[in-house]
Amino acid sequence: MTWSLDQLNTVLAENENWLIHQEPGCLTVTNEDGLDAYLAVSGQQIIVESILFAKSQVSDTAALNEEILKTHQLFPLTSVGITRVHHEDYYCAFGSISSATDAPSLRVEVETLFNNVSNFLEAYEQFIH
Repeated sequence: MTWSLDQLNTVLAENENWLIHQEPGCLTVTNEDGLDAYLAVSGQQIIVESILFAKSQVSDTAALNEEILKTHQLFPLTSVGITRVHHEDYYCAFGSISSATDAPSLRVEVETLFNNVSNFLEAYEQFIH
C-alpha cells in the first residue's frame, strides 16, 4: 500500500496531542510542544522533516558540522541536513520510511523525529547564538 496525504492525515490525527494541517503536497504536524514536522510522500518513501534553526544563528558552522557528524548516529531514525527555505539555509532533522509501511511504524517515525528534534536542539545549543 502506498499512502496518500488524506490517509496519512487520518492515521496521524489519531494522536490527540498532534494538530494536523494538510497543504498541497504535504502535511504539517504540530506536537504538544509546538514543534512542527512536515510529511510528504515522494515515490517509494515518506519523508518527515523538521526545521531546527537558521544557519545564520550558528556561531561556528564548521565546528557544528563536525559535532553533527560525530554525534548524529546517537539519534535513531533521524539525520541532520541543511535545507533552503525562502532563500535562507536552515539545519533540519529528517527521516524517511517506506511508503509501504504500516500505520504503527509511521507514527513511531514521527514520534521519534519529535523526540530527536528536542535532543538535537539541546545537544547543539552551544553553537547557537
